[in-house]
Amino acid sequence: GDPIKRFQEDRLRLLRAIRIAVQIGFSIEEQTWEAIRAEAPRILEISAERIRDELLRMLTQANAGRAFRLLSEAGLLLEILPEVEALKGVDQPPEFHPEGDVFTHTMLLLDALDEPSPELGLAALLHDIGKEPTFEVADRIRFNNHDKVGAEMFETIARRIRLSNDTRERVRDLIAK
Repeated sequence: GDPIKRFQEDRLRLLRAIRIAVQIGFSIEEQTWEAIRAEAPRILEISAERIRDELLRMLTQANAGRAFRLLSEAGLLLEILPEVEALKGVDQPPEFHPEGDVFTHTMLLLDALDEPSPELGLAALLHDIGKEPTFEVADRIRFNNHDKVGAEMFETIARRIRLSNDTRERVRDLIAK
């Protein structure tokens, strides 16, 4: 059927299309991809709990980095986790991070995980969210206290996606270290 109509019937399908494509190693057909991109700004019309559950499924499967790159390319990451999207273009010291910006670093970390727990997946995804607001160039690029800032930012995200208190505390502790 018409992909726009299918996504309008249930906006969670926007996320599921990406998760399932990554899970089975398929690409998304062009008309469907364009429909995902067109409908992405409306993803927040569904409940935070449904979004959270789909994100956790992506984070705990293989190739999570690919899933989150696709979320970004589709415009969904900007809507759901703008703190992660903001990592694009945030330079890092090349002597310590030759891979590039913070977003690339984060996606490579997700790629390296093999079906982690939800807590580890969340911590990997969000461990450097404090780098964007703490970026400064002194003697070199620095991110002073990015771990503490990131842990505080995570609290906002945890409330937004309605994480349990136990999960929130465990992930916050991982980010803050």
